[in-house]
Amino acid sequence: MKRIFVSVGLAAAGAAGWSSASAQSMEAGAEPKFWNVSATLRGFYDDNYTVVQNKKGSFGLEFMPSISANVALRQTDIGVKYTFGMYYYLQRANSGIDPLDMTHQGDLWLDHAFNQHWKLNVTDSATIAQDPQLIQGGSVIRVAGNNFANRAQATLNTEWTKQFSTAVHYGNNLYIYNNNSTTNAANPSVAGLLNRVEQDAGIDLQWHFSQETVGFVGYNYSWVRYSGSGQIAMPYNAAPGPFLYYFSGDRDYNANYGYVGVSHEFSPSLSGSARIGVSSTEVLHTFETLLGRGPSTTSLAPYVDLSLIYTYRPGSYVQAGFTHDINSTDIATPSTTTHLLTEYQESSVVYGNIHHRFNQKLTGSIVGQYQFSTYKEGAYNGQGDTDLVAGCNLNYQFNRYLSAEIGYNFDDLISSIAGRANTRNRVYLGLSANY
Repeated sequence: MKRIFVSVGLAAAGAAGWSSASAQSMEAGAEPKFWNVSATLRGFYDDNYTVVQNKKGSFGLEFMPSISANVALRQTDIGVKYTFGMYYYLQRANSGIDPLDMTHQGDLWLDHAFNQHWKLNVTDSATIAQDPQLIQGGSVIRVAGNNFANRAQATLNTEWTKQFSTAVHYGNNLYIYNNNSTTNAANPSVAGLLNRVEQDAGIDLQWHFSQETVGFVGYNYSWVRYSGSGQIAMPYNAAPGPFLYYFSGDRDYNANYGYVGVSHEFSPSLSGSARIGVSSTEVLHTFETLLGRGPSTTSLAPYVDLSLIYTYRPGSYVQAGFTHDINSTDIATPSTTTHLLTEYQESSVVYGNIHHRFNQKLTGSIVGQYQFSTYKEGAYNGQGDTDLVAGCNLNYQFNRYLSAEIGYNFDDLISSIAGRANTRNRVYLGLSANY
C-alpha cells in the first residue's frame, strides 16, 4: 500500500505534535539559534500494534528525544536532525516478549545558491523502525527487527531567463527489511518481497506566465530493482519445459512519465498546483521467454498529482489533494492461468488536512486519507484494497518550552485478499519539551 499523506502527521504519534510545539515556541518569542533539543513522553493505547487481522492490543509508553542543528552560511543553508524513538508495550512484557521497539531517524537538508540563477536543494531521510507507517516500504504489517528505509532527493533549479527555467531532479529510495528467512516458496520473506532500490531522474521545463502562474512540461524516468534473496512464489511446471522459479528480481520494472502542469497563486492565502500525464511501465520478467511471450510486459496508466492549500487565518490552514500513480506491494502471488507474478499496484489517493489555531496556546489538527489500490497481474489482477487513515490532535502550549497534547489515530484496511484486512485504533496523551 502507498500512504503519501502519512508523513504529514500520522506516521508517528508524536511527530505532528512536536512540529506544532516547536513552531509555536519560535513564534512566542524564542531567540533563533543554530541548535535545538526536544523530547516527547507519551502514554498510549494501541489496539492492534502488530497491524494484523487478529488484533493484539496494549497500553504503552513512548519516549522520543530529538536534536537538530541548522547553519546558514553566505550561499548555503545546511541542517541535520536525529530522532530516537523508544516504545514500551505492556502486553508484550506480560507475555514474556521483549516489550521494547526502538526507532532511529536521521534527516539532512542542504540549500546552495551557486549564483542568483543556479540553486541546488538536497534532502535525505534515513529511518530504522518496525511499524509499517514509519518505514512506508510496502508492508502493511509490523515487521520485527531493524528495517531500514532511506529516501534521498536532489533538485537543480536554473533560471535561464526571466520567463524560462528548468528543474532537474534525481531521487533514490532504498528499502532493506530485516525479515529475510524463507521457510518455503509458498511463504516468502518480507525482505524477498520488498527489498529494493527505487531511482528516478527527470526534468521540468517551466514557463513563468506571471509572478503568480507557472506552467511546465516534464519527463521522468524511474527504475526499480528488487534485491531480496530466495524464491517469492511456488514454482510452475511449464510442461513439457522446465520448472519456472520466481525470484525477487522478476518484478523489476522501468517506468517512463510524461506530464504537463501548472502552479498558481490565486491570492496570498490560496495556492494550488496540478500535474497530469501518463506513465508507461515495463516489467522485466526473466521467465517470460520460457512462456513464449517475450522478455517483458508494458502497461499504460494515468498519472495525476493535484494539491490545494488555503490559509484562512494566521497559523490556520486547509490542505487537500489527489494523486494517481503506481507503487510496490508486498503481494507477489502469481496467476494460475497466465503464471505472471503480481507486479505492482495502481493507486488513487484523496487526502486532506485541517490545522487550526484557536489562540496563541491551543492548536488542533485533523488529517485524513482515502486510498483505493488495484493489483496489476498475478492472482489478484484487477482486485483491490481500500485503505482509510484518519487522525486528530490537540496541542496546548504552556510556555515556549513545554506543551501537552492528546490525539487519536484510526486505520482501516479492507482487502479482497483473505486474511489481509485489519483495523487499528490508537489514543495517546503526552508532554513535549523544547529548548
